[in-house]
Amino acid sequence: MMLFKLAFKNIKKSVSDYAIYFFTLVLGVAIFYVFNAIDSQTAMMKVSESTRDIIDLMLNMLSGVSVFVSFVLGFLIIYASRFLMKRRNKEFGIYMTLGMSKGKISKILVVETFLIGLLSLVVGLLLGCALSQVMSVIVANMFEADLTEFTFVISTEAIVKTIIYFGIMYLLVMIFNTISVSRCKLIDLINANKKTETVKLKNPYLCIFIFIVAVAILGYSYYSVTIGVDNLRETWQIFLIIGLGALGTFLLFFSLSGLVLRVLQHFKKFYYKGLNSFTIKQFSSKINTTVFSMTVICLMLFVTICVFSSCMSMKNAMTANLKELAPVDIELAKTRDIPREFMEEYGYSEGQVNNSYQSIEDDLNSVGFDVNNYYKDIVSINTYTTDELTVRDTLGSAYNEIYKKYPFMTYDAVEEVVTISDYNKAAKVLGLDTYTLDDDEYLVIADYDNMVSVRNMALKASATITISGKTYYPKYDKCMDGFLEISNSHVNDGIFIVPDNAVSNLTVEKEYLYANYKADTDDEKQEIENLLLSKSDALENIESTLGASTRLSIYEGSVGLGALVTFIGLYLGVIFLISSAAILALKELSEATENKERFKMLRKIGADEKLINKALFRQIAIFFLAPLVIAIIHSIFGIIFCNYILETFGNESLLLAIVLTAVFLVVIYGGYLLITYYCSKRIIKE
Repeated sequence: MMLFKLAFKNIKKSVSDYAIYFFTLVLGVAIFYVFNAIDSQTAMMKVSESTRDIIDLMLNMLSGVSVFVSFVLGFLIIYASRFLMKRRNKEFGIYMTLGMSKGKISKILVVETFLIGLLSLVVGLLLGCALSQVMSVIVANMFEADLTEFTFVISTEAIVKTIIYFGIMYLLVMIFNTISVSRCKLIDLINANKKTETVKLKNPYLCIFIFIVAVAILGYSYYSVTIGVDNLRETWQIFLIIGLGALGTFLLFFSLSGLVLRVLQHFKKFYYKGLNSFTIKQFSSKINTTVFSMTVICLMLFVTICVFSSCMSMKNAMTANLKELAPVDIELAKTRDIPREFMEEYGYSEGQVNNSYQSIEDDLNSVGFDVNNYYKDIVSINTYTTDELTVRDTLGSAYNEIYKKYPFMTYDAVEEVVTISDYNKAAKVLGLDTYTLDDDEYLVIADYDNMVSVRNMALKASATITISGKTYYPKYDKCMDGFLEISNSHVNDGIFIVPDNAVSNLTVEKEYLYANYKADTDDEKQEIENLLLSKSDALENIESTLGASTRLSIYEGSVGLGALVTFIGLYLGVIFLISSAAILALKELSEATENKERFKMLRKIGADEKLINKALFRQIAIFFLAPLVIAIIHSIFGIIFCNYILETFGNESLLLAIVLTAVFLVVIYGGYLLITYYCSKRIIKE
């Protein structure tokens, strides 16, 4: 009972020291609960079956991400406990001087940890329950769900999961604290605040060498994910670059621990101005003990910035693409005129080969679905292929240059050809530009950026193509924007538009049918889609290769995928950002306690309070900004790489996503910086 009272008094006495620790734990618990309670909220929403499947996938992924998040938060709690224990070294030394055993000190710490953990868990769950209601509205808006049946819900499953995960974390913290106390020596505890970290790298040439190595490693990593990105063809290569980036970051901070002081000492006017010499020495003496933590924080900030920017950009781009890339209600596509030799080569059945000579409309009529009863604005076109027109054949004199730049591209793939009249018919219903061609001209439509650049190199070199012995010349020296398949992303890597008489000897490859529904509301359109879906078994019985893409299904898929990546990005981003800021804040508060005597000495030699506060702010700002600046530099190249991976969705919304990410960083990261400064200022005035 006595130990419990002492522990309670210690918490009460040190409530301001535990403020950021407690606040961070509460946020961690609340966020953990909110994202794990989405299941209960979405269960009450009225959504379509396909959207429900996407929500279930999102919930499964969030559950897996929660395991990773728990490790991050566990690291944060243990890391924070380490610095909070350092802050109380002298207190523990006094306890031991008065005869208290290490076992009793450990028990006090166990009780304190339990009480703080219990309180943060309760407050965090209460906050999480409130925030989860807000999250349910956000989820509903993102999935465009019906909230008429929405009620206040508390997820018992999420509460149990949160208690179990955080219970395990706090148990590990208690074990960690007990081990730390058992290894303590009285003399070290009493003199802890009198110790000054020394810069381990004394040799400036060694520091410079390590710095150059770090810059070289990072430079190679930056090059590999930008200019040399086309050489990254295997997963292990990407992980190797990530590993090199982490190593380069570690070496960079490692070299700075012995380099900053020596470099800045050469700028005497700056070094001896005000309290700059004090601030620089403080930074130099501390950074060598925080190399690993600064590296981890920098990498977490890097991941946060990239994840935030990429996820929000992807969601915004997908939403923006829908109107442009899915302009009609339905697109039906069927493989046509399959040669019999393809039966063995590609696995087609005899029934599929025979059926391939029937049109899309014939197939639908044969299963009792009259397109004229349900569709309007009907347009049907064919595309063609020929073995004499491969990717290699279309590149002309630009082939050697393109091959050097893109050695892994499939150059023997057969190109898709469509007549100018068919394309113009499709273009009118798809809302695209129409064109005219002379008898010896061709043009290329494409919207996939990587292949557009390849096609443009060939077109600028005036590459000709030959079909059935006749040569055709490019009408334009670049690709025209366009597509034939409706989707939510830019996936058309190139279609050749040729005069109508050019395909007389070619084989029909595919038939496309575009149409709008004879319906006014989404519910009526869904009924037509469900009717067509009910014919799928009958179409399978006649061995048709018919497939369908609809605007409604693309829209639901886009909204669902956008919501999925946004939630996972937010979950990881918020946790990483809070963890990074909290670790730095706790570290600085711990150091403020250790540095009280140093600031007291500054007052004795005549430094006024304004100058001291300025030095304190600079010291804290440097520690917060150092990993952030490096992370921002990493992120510039990281976002370029992410944009390369996600370029099919477009990058129109990237700037907006970066701005929103910056605002988020300023609010949370900057908020922690200011709170740390004001708390530290109070500590050094004690």
